[in-house]
Amino acid sequence: MGHAGNIDNRELVEGTTLYIPVHAKGALFEVGDGHAGQGNGEVDITAMETQLTGTFQFVVRKDMRLKWPRAETPGYYISMGFHEDLTEATRIAIHEAIDFLMSEKHLSRDEAYMLSSVAVDFCVTQLVDGNKGVHAMIPKSIFRAYSALMGAGQYFSRRLNPADR
Repeated sequence: MGHAGNIDNRELVEGTTLYIPVHAKGALFEVGDGHAGQGNGEVDITAMETQLTGTFQFVVRKDMRLKWPRAETPGYYISMGFHEDLTEATRIAIHEAIDFLMSEKHLSRDEAYMLSSVAVDFCVTQLVDGNKGVHAMIPKSIFRAYSALMGAGQYFSRRLNPADR
């Protein structure tokens, strides 16, 4: 079985890739509880409920070993944590963000932890259900800026190296 649970994350919009851990061969998929509008931190059962229709594409990624759902939107990588205790849900989301930064962006553990503190927004996803949710918003723009900066740094270091003249 794969399980993402009642995510209720307003960031999961059209074009989002949602990665769901699957723990059993032959797992099935069910979708429901669509919201046309909801704030972060859904605090009661009220949201603008809507039907969910669309085209879903399923790709089994045997190379991924996830414990919790993750997502990718046009502007963000998102890690998530769920637990009946909000502090524990936050801890899980932090660890998942650090794991993503280490495995996918090849940062050291210390770099990933520091980046999580200075550039990642941790948002309350929901408070209404038994399980509380927290999601980490990792902006893709920080990696584009870093790549551009590193590329410029390599250019300037080559230009200034006397051996290259």
